[in-house]
Amino acid sequence: MLKHRGFPGRLPGTDFQFIIRRPNPKGVTPITRRERFRDRRPADRRADAGFMQALWDCFGDQPFERGNLDAGRLSWLFGREVIAAEDPFDPESYEALLVIDVDAAQLSFPEVFDGGAR
Repeated sequence: MLKHRGFPGRLPGTDFQFIIRRPNPKGVTPITRRERFRDRRPADRRADAGFMQALWDCFGDQPFERGNLDAGRLSWLFGREVIAAEDPFDPESYEALLVIDVDAAQLSFPEVFDGGAR
């Protein structure tokens, strides 16, 4: 499992986890698309935006390996702002390649891209 050095471990000041420390001994947690409903808590929305900011700062528009990125946090963005970069895609692989769909991410998280990063 690739460890993304320099990637934040969690959203600062919260317990929203961004990375895992070690592989799951019971098997890889699959990435699945989770629905984000309009009535989600503001803290959950901040966690999504913070995770997207970290992804953008580390990887930009380039494909990246799932590695030690948290499957639960990725699942909130998967299928919309973060998409598979390979076909066939294995949602249960730490080596799976993902990429940010920049157009979708800019619509969902304009505050991440307004700063002109990258």
